[in-house]
Amino acid sequence: MKTLSKMHGPARERGVVLLFCLIILVVLLAGGVAVMRSMDTSLFGAGNLAFKRDLVNQGEIAIAKAMREFQTSGALAATGATSSSLPGANYSAIQLAANAQGIPEVLLKKTTLTGADVVGNTFAPTGTPISGNGGVTVRYVIDRMCNATGAFSTIGKSGCVYTPSSTETLGGDQSQLSTPGPSIPSPPIYRVSVRVDGPRDTQVFLQASFTKPE
Repeated sequence: MKTLSKMHGPARERGVVLLFCLIILVVLLAGGVAVMRSMDTSLFGAGNLAFKRDLVNQGEIAIAKAMREFQTSGALAATGATSSSLPGANYSAIQLAANAQGIPEVLLKKTTLTGADVVGNTFAPTGTPISGNGGVTVRYVIDRMCNATGAFSTIGKSGCVYTPSSTETLGGDQSQLSTPGPSIPSPPIYRVSVRVDGPRDTQVFLQASFTKPE
């Protein structure tokens, strides 16, 4: 008589495949999070660049306004108008003191602008700030690059930064040499400094320089 062999049940599952699936899911999840964070960082950086570009564009409005002050009917257009400071036009006839980055100290004040010029006088511009779009406020000052008030022809080239004429010698480490100048004085240089205040206490500073015959 034959003896029936003992029947065995199905092999016990050890869960190895499930463990590998869980590991793969964790890796995919971590990769997805990394990709999302990378996209967020890129979008944040692009947004900051666009925001800064917008503040710069709005700041250029102040430079254009400052230039108009020197044109016909402007506050600084008349002969001799630049010889003395005109706070109402945000204009200082003497160069303003600046920090290491070249920003006039008067623009570093939060609201009420006031600061010193290079000879220690206090200058407080009273011109109305420009209201831009999106809660942006634009403030600016204009200063003549001289160390005294008065006409440029009276102060002389030793007291002002000026545009060298074609007859003056240039070279070496000196941009302006003490050589005799032409009979008609070269124009002095004016500087426009702009501060743009945006949302969330953001700030952008701009500067431009130009000349105007006196």
